Amino acid sequence: MSEEQKEMQVESAEKETQKVAPVTSAEADDNFDWEAYENDDVTPVSQKKELEEKYAGTLSQIAEREVVDGKVISMNKREVVVNIGYKSDGIISLNEFRYNPDLKVGDTVEVYVETQEDKKGQLTLSHKKARAMRSWDRVNEALEKDEIIKGFVKCRTKGGMIVDVFGIEAFLPGSQIDVKPIRDYDIYVGKTMEFKVVKINQEFKNVVVSHKALIEAELEQQKKDIISKLEKGQVLEGTVKNITSYGVFIDLGGVDGLIHITDLSWGRVNHPNEIVQLDQKLNVVILDFDDEKKRIALGLKQLTPHPWDALDAELKVGDKVKGKVVVMADYGAFVEIAPGVEGLIHVSEMSWSQHLRSAQDFMKVGDEVEAVILTLDREERKMSLGIKQLKADPWQNIEEKYGVGSKHKAIVRNFTNFGVFVEIEEGVDGLIHISDLSWTKKVKHPAEFTQIGAEIDVVVLEIDKENRRLSLGHKQLEENPWDVFETIFTVDSVHEGTITEIFDKGAVIALPYGVEGFATPRHLVKEDGTQAKVDEKLDFKVIEFNKAAKRIILSHSRIFEDAQKSEEKAKKTAEEKSTKKAVKQVKEKLEKTTLGDISELAALRDQMTAKAEKAAPKAKEVAEAPEETPEVKTEE
Repeated sequence: MSEEQKEMQVESAEKETQKVAPVTSAEADDNFDWEAYENDDVTPVSQKKELEEKYAGTLSQIAEREVVDGKVISMNKREVVVNIGYKSDGIISLNEFRYNPDLKVGDTVEVYVETQEDKKGQLTLSHKKARAMRSWDRVNEALEKDEIIKGFVKCRTKGGMIVDVFGIEAFLPGSQIDVKPIRDYDIYVGKTMEFKVVKINQEFKNVVVSHKALIEAELEQQKKDIISKLEKGQVLEGTVKNITSYGVFIDLGGVDGLIHITDLSWGRVNHPNEIVQLDQKLNVVILDFDDEKKRIALGLKQLTPHPWDALDAELKVGDKVKGKVVVMADYGAFVEIAPGVEGLIHVSEMSWSQHLRSAQDFMKVGDEVEAVILTLDREERKMSLGIKQLKADPWQNIEEKYGVGSKHKAIVRNFTNFGVFVEIEEGVDGLIHISDLSWTKKVKHPAEFTQIGAEIDVVVLEIDKENRRLSLGHKQLEENPWDVFETIFTVDSVHEGTITEIFDKGAVIALPYGVEGFATPRHLVKEDGTQAKVDEKLDFKVIEFNKAAKRIILSHSRIFEDAQKSEEKAKKTAEEKSTKKAVKQVKEKLEKTTLGDISELAALRDQMTAKAEKAAPKAKEVAEAPEETPEVKTEE
């Protein structure tokens, strides 16, 4: 080749190079498929774009942070692989599906797209977050449509359980777990169960679910079927479901019945757990049932013969029996003389005493006692007993042992305003009237004289056998001191006394020998005009003595008043003697009188007349002054 031809080829190459100059080296690198070039597979760019569009049409269009549905394509013990139609599959931890133990390959599940590609180019999905985003709408929809949903019991809490429902922590009350009481909540932890949403608090986002609601409808139908086949007297097998203080609930296979505590045993039962235990299977008899309220009354004791039917036919009123005290009450005690056979000992049949006492004063539960049958009614199955009949009635021979005038010792049992009730022995009571406590002391209330529980000497005054009462006295044990007082406290006699009490109507004065007297306020005025006071010791004159009424009326002022009267009387007597002597002297001189003597006599007469007129009013006042004897009321 000539030099000219070579130059032409170079120029031609440069021109071709200039034609592609606008394409940069970077653009050339991007448009050129070097991998295909290495494999000798050079595909035109236009064809490549067409292939990419066809491939993109086979993939789902997804965006991050949205919830989509996916399909489980494989799973193992730790992970679940989910295909959402993207160019790669997502892997989700199996823990997020623990609420659904029935999950299997092919199931459709909702997932949340966290990232399309992580650092490793992997699609990141979350089933838990997807459930949380849709859970509240689903819960509300389940409540509205009354749907049955599944939930996972996470743990127990106070009063119930915490359940995972659609990713929400819902509360399952203990009463809503089952129709029968649950004693062990822990057996439900970790289980997946079916529930119904029964309540939602929109404000606080609280959800309450129930498992019991699912089975109640079925049980209602079972109850109707069972009740429709019930008959009184029918014997069924049941299981002890619950025990209360008043009875036992029995599960008859879908319907509950109650055995009242009184129908558990013919004997006395303090608590049902003495007879039955929880989950115990036993036969029961139907006593009654109510179709409307679905209540069934059951009996257990009715399956055994009544113990009264086995009671000794020879047993009769008056026989002695032994038994054990099973129940105590204020009015009496119930004694079991045979299993299921009880008799009542009324408190009035425990002692011959008439005092009101409680049955607990005589016996207690568990005591072994002997009693006498008082009444026996086999048809009504009732029996009354008595223990006082084991002793002789003390009132049968009361006149012999406690005759009128006999003296005894008694115990004070009670007080009244009018006397003291005492007991000489058990069953023999008597009354000491307040007036029969003391001869001399005026007792206003028996508590001033004695006290309850104290011993007191008495004498029998009267016997009332019909009412079983004795009239007793205490003061009669001593002689009546008023017979002696009559000779000591004579009228006008003066005695020293001490004022013990003062009131509106007068004062009480303590005299010698333990006797008391009375003085009105007028007779308490002292010689200086002042009034006598309490605890003051003075001389008193007796102005009245009444033995029958046991009353002594005294006066202190009468002592100096009578002294004044005596002085005035003596003075008057002396003046009268002086006048008589003067008159006698005048008469003796009449015969020898002169004019001058007559004048002197007239003057003497005038003088005597003036003295007489002066003394007359005082004498008249003393003579007309009445003797005052105040009326005094005394309490006998």
